[in-house]
Amino acid sequence: MGHFQLRTRNVCRQAQDYLCGLMQSAKRNMERMAEVVSGSDEQVLQHFLSNSPWDERAVMDQVATETDALLGGSEETALYIDESAIKKQGKHSVGVARQWNGRLGKVDNSQVGVFAALGRGHRVNLVDARLYLPKEWTADVKRCKAAKVPVAQQAFKTKIELALEMVRRARALGLRYAWIGVDGFYGQAPELLRTLDTEGEVFMADIHSDQNVYLSDPAPYRPTAKSGRGRKPSHYQSKQKPLIVAQWVKQQPASRWQRKTLRDTSKGRLVVDMLHQRVWLWDKKEAQGHCWHVVVRREVGSPTTIKYSLSNAAPATSILKLAKMQAQRYWIERAFQDAKSHAGLAHYQARNWHAWHRHMALVMMAMLYMVEHREQLSKEFPMLSCYDIQVMLANTLPNAQEDEQIILSQMRRRHRKRLAALQSALRKQNRQRRKVADVT
Repeated sequence: MGHFQLRTRNVCRQAQDYLCGLMQSAKRNMERMAEVVSGSDEQVLQHFLSNSPWDERAVMDQVATETDALLGGSEETALYIDESAIKKQGKHSVGVARQWNGRLGKVDNSQVGVFAALGRGHRVNLVDARLYLPKEWTADVKRCKAAKVPVAQQAFKTKIELALEMVRRARALGLRYAWIGVDGFYGQAPELLRTLDTEGEVFMADIHSDQNVYLSDPAPYRPTAKSGRGRKPSHYQSKQKPLIVAQWVKQQPASRWQRKTLRDTSKGRLVVDMLHQRVWLWDKKEAQGHCWHVVVRREVGSPTTIKYSLSNAAPATSILKLAKMQAQRYWIERAFQDAKSHAGLAHYQARNWHAWHRHMALVMMAMLYMVEHREQLSKEFPMLSCYDIQVMLANTLPNAQEDEQIILSQMRRRHRKRLAALQSALRKQNRQRRKVADVT
């Protein structure tokens, strides 16, 4: 029992050191974090993240529960699902592959995580994270084993499946939100929207401009066989013709657009033109269509900047309410920006499965601290930002580099490591040259 308590205390101390390193270190790798946190050690930090016995899922759940206590239970509270890609070199870091990186705007060597965030108004915090494993990973058992991917997680899962896992986890934890917000990648997945609708979730899902909609019930039917022979038709058909949502928008008269004020921003009030109608969605597979809202937003002064969304909110929901729901998803993008800039979400040395999820859990914990203090101090400091809090922490936490001798010692240590790496590279080159010479 005493050993267990000691081990638990050690893990807590290492977690504290890691969090302090995230706040104080500019580069946020293990070596630099250990240099600024008094009494810390980079190998201990690496062991803590990769191999020590603690449950990252329990930490994420605790962050989610505490975030709900702070932000949940309001008509403005939403659960957002989105992904974030992090550029990585090499091929050994778990889940790394050439895949779409939205931050870079291109396909590149990256890891991709699917995240959930709970938000109320402009307050938002990440509450869940799942690393996406491409098929080239799940098809390679040896590679997964080397990256310590649990056997239960080695089966391929789409990002849509990961999103549903997080929604169901949030529901199981009792998180109190009024709707779920997703971007166009998830909004274009009919299986996701159908499942959310079937499971009683309200959603506001961005869609692409080429989304098909029906202006009346498609009334799907199976045609009767033309003769008594052969198989009966199995595919549904409709006498209604779909319309691309962007084409429908172009057909609408100017009088149908309604100007709405959504919120105050740093650049003034956010005023937009809105278009709304109840439409039918049908994927040509189901026996019936779904009657949902289509919500279209046009930027004032920029008529070609248009955003399209679908929602299964109650039929009587006002266009202003729908417009505000649509605009709320912006805040998860801000949460990613803050987490990357001020809590090191994209800066880590985590090659295996547990290390990646543990880093994300600790980042969520750090961001919760910031959200709590911004909420608590909102009357006294209404403009308080995550940057402000990080700067205050970085300048008030004990810093090992305040001693000149320690700085010199750390510099010499870095130089010894660089020299050792250079000598190792030179030895490797010499061995390769000798092999070539022996062959020739």
